[in-house]
Amino acid sequence: MERDCGAWINMLAHKVKKRMNAIFADAGVTGVQSMVLHYILLHYEQGPVFQRDIEEAFELSRSTATGILQLLEKNGIIRRENMPEDGRLKNLIPTDKAKELDASIHSGIQKIEEVLTEDLSVGQLQLFAEIMHKMSDNLDK
Repeated sequence: MERDCGAWINMLAHKVKKRMNAIFADAGVTGVQSMVLHYILLHYEQGPVFQRDIEEAFELSRSTATGILQLLEKNGIIRRENMPEDGRLKNLIPTDKAKELDASIHSGIQKIEEVLTEDLSVGQLQLFAEIMHKMSDNLDK
């Protein structure tokens, strides 16, 4: 192998991020913001979505999640609503603008997945998922 696993993963992550940023540029969000927004849109109707949910789902630090959410809020894509039982908790609510972006975000994420997995068999994708889970577990040790 010409590169080590970490270098390959980093290179692939950079390419995915670059492609996502290009796809979502017209929507006014970055690739990472689009994934966070997609998560919020998928989960907000089932109950409150909090910043800690975003941190856990994407394994982000508190400061990184804060920055992403502040930009989404500043751009009118989400709003934060205090929870009546605990004012420290803020429910993340997608705005009408977010709902308008939903279809293009879903389509863009699907497009990236199609490009990434083109010409890969189901077996190869299963093996990839197993390897990535194992590598992630190894790093968590």
